[in-house]
Amino acid sequence: METVMRKIWMIVIGVAICSSYAAAEEKLTYINIISRLTDLERLAILPPEGERCAQCSSYDKTSKYDEKAGKYINWSANGDGFNGKGELRTEGDALVLAEMEGPGCIWRIWSADPRAGHVRIYLDGEQEPAVDLPFMGYFNRQNAPFNRPNLVYFAAAGANSYIPIPYQKSCKIVADRGYGQFFHFTYGTFPKGTTLPTFKRKLSPAESAALDRANEILAKCGSDPEGGRQGQRTEQKTVTIAPEQNAVVIKLAGPAAITEMKVQMNFDGRQDEIDALRQLVLRITWDDEKAPAVSCPLGDFFGTAPGVNRYKSLPLGMTENGFYSFWYMPFAGSAKIELVNDGQKSRKVHFEVTHAPLSQPIEKLGRFHVKWHRDAFLPSEPKRRAIDWTMLKTNGRGRFCGVMLHVWNPKGKWWGEGDEKFFVDGEKFPSTYGTGSEDYFGYAWSRPELFAKAYHCQTISMDHAGHISNSRWHVMDNVPFQKSFEAAIEKYFPNRRPTLYAATAYWYLAAGQTDGYKETTLKERSGYWKLKAIPKINGLFEAEDFKTLSQTGGKTRQQNMYTFGTDWSRDTQLLWLGAELGDTLELSLPVGKTGKYKVKTQLTKAKDYGIVQFYIDGNKLGGPIDLYNSNVVPTGVLDMGICELAEGEHRFGIEIVGANQKAVKGYVFGIDYLRLAEVK
Repeated sequence: METVMRKIWMIVIGVAICSSYAAAEEKLTYINIISRLTDLERLAILPPEGERCAQCSSYDKTSKYDEKAGKYINWSANGDGFNGKGELRTEGDALVLAEMEGPGCIWRIWSADPRAGHVRIYLDGEQEPAVDLPFMGYFNRQNAPFNRPNLVYFAAAGANSYIPIPYQKSCKIVADRGYGQFFHFTYGTFPKGTTLPTFKRKLSPAESAALDRANEILAKCGSDPEGGRQGQRTEQKTVTIAPEQNAVVIKLAGPAAITEMKVQMNFDGRQDEIDALRQLVLRITWDDEKAPAVSCPLGDFFGTAPGVNRYKSLPLGMTENGFYSFWYMPFAGSAKIELVNDGQKSRKVHFEVTHAPLSQPIEKLGRFHVKWHRDAFLPSEPKRRAIDWTMLKTNGRGRFCGVMLHVWNPKGKWWGEGDEKFFVDGEKFPSTYGTGSEDYFGYAWSRPELFAKAYHCQTISMDHAGHISNSRWHVMDNVPFQKSFEAAIEKYFPNRRPTLYAATAYWYLAAGQTDGYKETTLKERSGYWKLKAIPKINGLFEAEDFKTLSQTGGKTRQQNMYTFGTDWSRDTQLLWLGAELGDTLELSLPVGKTGKYKVKTQLTKAKDYGIVQFYIDGNKLGGPIDLYNSNVVPTGVLDMGICELAEGEHRFGIEIVGANQKAVKGYVFGIDYLRLAEVK
């Protein structure tokens, strides 16, 4: 018996070794590589050892991790792409942008400002570059094979190329000065022993046809990129869910995979759809696990928030015919789809769920996870990594496949600027380090216009002053991990501003592994974007609302003061820049009732601010005020005295009369508000 068992174990071990060897010795053609551009099913395959995804970018290289001290240094540095901080090094007159070891493939190239300077890609130690083009030439669709419009394009000023560039041994990217500003080269590394072709711009007819086919699929987002599968079936069910109830929509027996999910429902206007899609929670539980792997507000699951914002991408979309998902979701024994109604109104929802037999053993496949959160699992080193905001943190083995980030930014101005950072398998320094929030989502320069591409979208943008919703799907450039994964993005404004983030993360984990995210409450999911009413104070004039009557020099503009603190009314002041000694500024001061008024104001102090004298209708109001301070601070309330004012328009004047000896002689002036308090 012992001999028989030993033989059995030897067979098992032999099979395992052969399987591992087969994976390590995989031989891929360029057509195989192209197929990964549209293959959502492959994302479910658990990654072998040695497979990884990383990014070379122009992030500010002064950001470092000190191994000996265990400290992050200059972690919020923001000189990405400027003053030579973004390149790896110089070699003579050339700039080295990236170096990678093979076998590997560049999946994505991005830039915010590609110009005429050449960028050369050297592969596998060759002396001649495989690609030698002006950096703009990678994106302007004038150079084959970088001429497929759904793989190479601009999105809200961001230049994107998704033409795969494989290599067997090595890749080195070198640029001339004048190539432009900002770059990402996102690349995958394959397990040792994988055989890959070395990229050549001149494709074979079969390779060119395969690339055309991928381009065609990406042009038709909204249809399953796989097409029909053998043995697939579609289940349909309409459910009506009472308030604070849940319903099992569909239960499926395995082994099988959900390949398509469609949802339709009606709403009573925009506010109702916003409410409903956060009150309803989609849950999916695989194989009778204790906790659902998918737990997400229904609308957010389909890749945008708040409410219905029509768009089409490769895995997800919202159209006039409803919402769709083509994520591939395998399971071994069972799948249970539930809908929870946490609202106070009954909801009627129609589901169509398509499922198909597995095309490969379930043991090779992970389980699909989607979780929504606000501020979950923030960095455990808050002082050292205070700027990082966690989009996803999980343990186990799997693949990160994307994120939808919903931003609430009611006070306007650019909400992001922060770099994405991906920490794989316990890395202290991230193997993916980006150059800005909009750069990660495939656009540039914080442009507010909407776009919907196969791999990334901006589905709502209220010109930065309100709701913003961005998504990025990692399909061919998914991020494999064996032990753990953390995706962070830098967040410049604190919650109290308020600037609030909510993330929906999409990823795969090995069967039986839990992700650590708890179910969310309705209070967490809704209503947090309602602004608190600001009480109106009689006689308070916000300076940024003043009308200018006359000005002898300089320029005025509104200035957001939040980065300096929260003590300015509406976080804004009227700023007067470029004035010289003796210059005057007159503002309109409307008075609604004749009377005697106490005049109060709040100003700003800083190192380049001047000494000013106030006037009302040409008469001095108080004495000169010195606005010098080594830091930017509000003055607090200043009492300027009492004056009698008739009903009608008056002239509120400011004169630059000097500057403190310690001041930088900029003669700057800033005023927060003016208040007229009636004296009885």
